[in-house]
Amino acid sequence: MGRRQSDSSFGRFALLILFVIGAISCYAAYLCFSIVFRPSSVESLGFTIGDGLKKKNRGGGREEEGCCEGVEHMELWGDAVKWGSNFKVNSSKDCCLACKGMCDDGHCLCNSWVFCGDKHACGSHFGECWLKRQIDILDPAIRDSGDHVMWTSGLVFGKEKGIIQLETEYGVMRIKLLPDCAPRSVASIIEMLRLRHCVGCHFYRAESRGKSWDSEGNHVQHYSYGPPFALIQGTLGSVGTTFKDLPTEFCPGIKRGSVAWVGSGPEFFISLANHDEWQKVYAVFGYLLPEDMEVAEIIAQLPTKREVWSNIDVDVLENPVPLRLGRMKNVTGS
Repeated sequence: MGRRQSDSSFGRFALLILFVIGAISCYAAYLCFSIVFRPSSVESLGFTIGDGLKKKNRGGGREEEGCCEGVEHMELWGDAVKWGSNFKVNSSKDCCLACKGMCDDGHCLCNSWVFCGDKHACGSHFGECWLKRQIDILDPAIRDSGDHVMWTSGLVFGKEKGIIQLETEYGVMRIKLLPDCAPRSVASIIEMLRLRHCVGCHFYRAESRGKSWDSEGNHVQHYSYGPPFALIQGTLGSVGTTFKDLPTEFCPGIKRGSVAWVGSGPEFFISLANHDEWQKVYAVFGYLLPEDMEVAEIIAQLPTKREVWSNIDVDVLENPVPLRLGRMKNVTGS
């Protein structure tokens, strides 16, 4: 009996050693496959690079087109185009899709939706899907929000709606927001627009495509994946305001023109290339209009100085580029 107990103890000890070795190996692998996006507020921040390519989008379009998400515990107001008391669905996604179904050639009769999906809290309202229309889609009417609110709400932007802009001395970059993929991020952007200023917002990192990616953002065979990493990086952290960390939202593959947060914000980047090698860990909240990519390319060619962030060479702008966050003109309706 004593020997069997000893053998059992030895076995448990051996398993513990193997577990520790495995954990150390995983951590080492993580460090080997990291890329740095350092926010201005902390010393360094690393993110994992995927060791495999992302799955192809069979539809041939953007992955974001399949999104249909909303913000929980928020009730949007507005004129009803379809009454929820007479229209019930199984999920918030179904409600979102019903709203999208009212879009025709870029014009949307419904540009916001409200769904009640908590059976206990909703009671007789459970399953109700209210399809509504906002007067100003970039300044939606919010009736109430907070943990006590039983509703989930979302926005739907028409073809030429929901576009903001980043103004710089080198030109304006227009960004199409994705409220159905990153609703909390878009809600945060809308709050920034209401402030009507973005003091301290700027680009501070710029890395060209180099020889690794062609003009369409495709990786060139036999060249490395960086550095340079083909991106411009900045912050939307405004002086005098507190940026609330954002939760992880939809993370598609990074494509040329993708605009995504670094971690939970307010640092963000605009990609100049298709980064199929990166894991889906960056919350994409919009994409740059193709005709404005030239401005991002100009900024990427500005003079930089080399710095090392967590053993990774990065190019930091010698003179940061101030930016101003604003909304496009004539954005009423959807």
